[in-house]
Amino acid sequence: MNRIVQGDNLEVLETLPRELARLIYIDPPFNTGRKQSRQRMQVRVAEEGERRGFGGRRYDVEPIDSPTYEDEFDSYIPFLMSRIEAALPCLTPDGSLFVHLDYREVHYVKVALDRLLGRDHFRNEIIWAYDFGGRPKRWWPAKHDTLLWYVLDPKRYVFQFDEMDRIPYMAPGLVGKEKAARGKTPTDVWWHTIVPTNGKEKTGYPTQKPLGVLERIIKVHTEPGDTVLDFFAGSGTTGEAAARLGRGFVLIDESPDAIAIMRTRLAKWDPVIEVHARDQRGTSSTSNT
Repeated sequence: MNRIVQGDNLEVLETLPRELARLIYIDPPFNTGRKQSRQRMQVRVAEEGERRGFGGRRYDVEPIDSPTYEDEFDSYIPFLMSRIEAALPCLTPDGSLFVHLDYREVHYVKVALDRLLGRDHFRNEIIWAYDFGGRPKRWWPAKHDTLLWYVLDPKRYVFQFDEMDRIPYMAPGLVGKEKAARGKTPTDVWWHTIVPTNGKEKTGYPTQKPLGVLERIIKVHTEPGDTVLDFFAGSGTTGEAAARLGRGFVLIDESPDAIAIMRTRLAKWDPVIEVHARDQRGTSSTSNT
């Protein structure tokens, strides 16, 4: 069953079945210290529009409100690690955990995860590199995120090498026609564009991640019929990638804006939408909507 749950993820995680997911992927807040938002524009054809386009057509461009959230935490590591620890029982014994971060907190989270799971449970540091956005003149522009991959059992985990997508050789003439046609497997550095401003994937959610990155993870680290859990679900990219690949999903987010976006984006897969809340006695409850 595909599920979208609105509520505090720490509370919701405690209610989920044990060993429900073979993969947990999370893209938590990065603790940037500022409000996260994404400006969106609507183009409208207008005879008296201020802008002129192809063939002399005139149009107006109007800003559209988009979801925002405050990305600042006084105690970021305890906030994140308490949720990861609560989620671990939801993994199958051969399951994987992916934590997607940037340069601000990744080193501290890596140390905390090593303490929680053990350093021998760490498999890879994957760098997602992109080339978009501003270029400051006082330091090297930050153009990558980091994904930390851990496994519950270092001797038994899912890694479907043959399902890995192929990428072009940078110097195809050096490897011969057969290899060049087949392409090569990715390394731990992934070059992939961000979600294009005017692309079909765009939902307007401020920190949306591209489908291509999630599809690569899900194809390799799960099998058809498995379930993927994301408890910082945001725009629902994890859910769409999972559903496209024949996997189920459980998505959790507290933001009404995120839930509204996921409801629309994932409607074709008919997810159950639930609201998790505590009553005045402090008792947890979940209801379908």
